[in-house]
Amino acid sequence: MASRNIDRRTFAKASAAALAISTATTSSSSAAANERVRVAFSGVGNRGNQVLDAFVAQPDIEIVAICDVDQSHLAKTNARLKKKVDTYSDFRKMIDRKDVDAVVVATPDHWHALQMIYACNAGKDVYVEKPLSNTIYEGRKMVEAARRNNRIVQVGTHRRSSQLYPKLGKIISSDLMGKITLSRSYRINNMAPNGIGKRKKSKPPAGLDWNMWLGPRPLREYQDNIAPYKFRWWKQFSSQMGNWGVHYLDVIRWMTGELAPDSVCAMGGQFAVDDDRTVPDTMEAVFQFASGRLAIFGQYEASGAPALKQGEIEFRGTQGTAYIGNKGFDIYPERGGQFQDRKPRMKPVSQENTETNKALTSRHVRNFLDCIKSRELPNADVEIGHRSTTMSLLANISLATGARLEWDAQREIITNNKAANDLLHYEYRKPWSLD
Repeated sequence: MASRNIDRRTFAKASAAALAISTATTSSSSAAANERVRVAFSGVGNRGNQVLDAFVAQPDIEIVAICDVDQSHLAKTNARLKKKVDTYSDFRKMIDRKDVDAVVVATPDHWHALQMIYACNAGKDVYVEKPLSNTIYEGRKMVEAARRNNRIVQVGTHRRSSQLYPKLGKIISSDLMGKITLSRSYRINNMAPNGIGKRKKSKPPAGLDWNMWLGPRPLREYQDNIAPYKFRWWKQFSSQMGNWGVHYLDVIRWMTGELAPDSVCAMGGQFAVDDDRTVPDTMEAVFQFASGRLAIFGQYEASGAPALKQGEIEFRGTQGTAYIGNKGFDIYPERGGQFQDRKPRMKPVSQENTETNKALTSRHVRNFLDCIKSRELPNADVEIGHRSTTMSLLANISLATGARLEWDAQREIITNNKAANDLLHYEYRKPWSLD
């Protein structure tokens, strides 16, 4: 694959284009402020149904169609709806409907780019699950499609709609915790010894369009530890760095005000779990920012002991260290170390959280619907989702090449490794194309 230069625009230009959405003339498919939003769903398996529940709970939406390559998913989902809707196995036919205002893309990751871009080109607003894309090149193309078509695109990093995280962000930006030099988060899950198992190739189950499931990826025989959910452990379709890392790396970027790292180094491998996976069972990625701080994400799937004092994410400052998670956050005062005054450098801070993940998804959906009507940028706008997804994808590329990568965030190219640049995208299987 030839190296792909993704120098489409600088971040500043992208932001300016984004702001134009609020004043742009919307297409005929966009819902007016007092109208119901007509929504179509692509992908109604595990996460798709969770997001669908959040949409159904909103008073101003109407589900008009659902799409999935698995007929059993369609049947189960339609049976759950109070009003039965039209079903599709080809997303293009569903998106082309004139009575669709917004499309939810909750498919496996390798389908996100094609379906989101197709929907934007058809004049629909889009809620797309994380990670935004499977390649960095796809991600930039998705941003361009949203801007070119003046579409509202919300990425499913639902912590962006939290009421808790902005409170910590305000404390961090006030310098109460001092200089944040290191942030850490982890995906921990002991899958040893058997993991996702080892399976022989077989015929796909009745009702599953396996060729369509593969989409732009190369044709291969079916295995029941790939679909429907275990694709997360196959690098052709997803990764745990993308699946989990993007959530926490997005928060780290948000809380510290960073656009992107300038270098990335990842190490790991399949050290203990004996299964068919093509992603590591143990991996750690370190990201360095020009502002003078590190971010670490560890994927530990061969041991289950906690890596943090508490919570999901740690922010280590010179004055205090914070831990934040579902239950809230606590900031512990730092004390001087070697040759320093040992007195506490700040007062402890605690903030309880009462918002469940289910409620948080509903809040994220509500923000998307409100932005469809106001044409303001949503909390997890496509540019935000792209920048956070890029961090995870760079870690995967670093691991694949065995190299520390230097990243130019404005031109979106790797400056010190041509082989790594070749992994910014892959050749789609015909007839699929981003153009």
